[in-house]
Amino acid sequence: MVVTSGAEVHDDSNNYDREKELKAFDNSKAGVKGLVDAGITKVPRMFIRSDISPNTLETTKKTQYKIPVIDLQGIEDDPRRHKEISDQVRHASETWGFFQIVNHGITASVLEEMKDGVRRFFEQDTEVKKKYYAREPESRFRYQSNFDLYTAPFANWRDTCFCMMAPDPPQPQELPEVLRDILVKYTKEVMRLGSCLFRVLSEALGLSSNHLEEMGCAEGLAVLSHYYPPCPEPELTFGTSKHSDNVFLTVLLQDQVGGLQVLYEDQWLDVPPVPGALVVNVGDLLQASLTF
Repeated sequence: MVVTSGAEVHDDSNNYDREKELKAFDNSKAGVKGLVDAGITKVPRMFIRSDISPNTLETTKKTQYKIPVIDLQGIEDDPRRHKEISDQVRHASETWGFFQIVNHGITASVLEEMKDGVRRFFEQDTEVKKKYYAREPESRFRYQSNFDLYTAPFANWRDTCFCMMAPDPPQPQELPEVLRDILVKYTKEVMRLGSCLFRVLSEALGLSSNHLEEMGCAEGLAVLSHYYPPCPEPELTFGTSKHSDNVFLTVLLQDQVGGLQVLYEDQWLDVPPVPGALVVNVGDLLQASLTF
């Protein structure tokens, strides 16, 4: 398959060269957003899920279900409320591995500005974004499409920017201007929230409140921001394929579009966005550390 500079995609299955297609896409540094801007009407073959074909599409049943929503109001100054929240976190972590939190101390204006900043970055002119396009891990702030582009069975329909914000944050000039101020502010807020969550999780496990922080769980913070452009054939691909997070803890800010699902009792369930809420995922490293 060759993607032209116009709006058409030509597919010659007998002569398909996947590696060539991947390299051409990667070298363009335009990401999935660039394909959409070019006006494509068909999903390039590199994005098509390997477990289906256009003629035998499977339909994934989506069940509406709300994972636990935990209100953190009073956690710092009301001992009885603190104990209630700790019990709720323990139950949600044991049964789901996920929960949403409200009244977490991060204002709605900061959450909205963070989402707006991410959108501003990805909707810039491609030539502006290109200087941040990188796959090298030493790049402090990097924009790319699919970190596993060359190893995954199919590419996801999304672009991503990544930045390691702690413990050694980048210099301000290393961050894109359209995202810089809010990224720094949001990071400080999430680091504070992370410390609170690790204390509650420690207590929920019957440990001293500072146990997980003393293990180093709260030292690092990586910020990943995903952008999902409109897809002409969404039934053929995923924005994000199934995975687990190989971290201690993930704090996820959803927009109101939705689409997030979690695996619960062998069924994929929708996680409808809750205004002002953050989704918390107990990651692989924390589970492994606690079961060692």
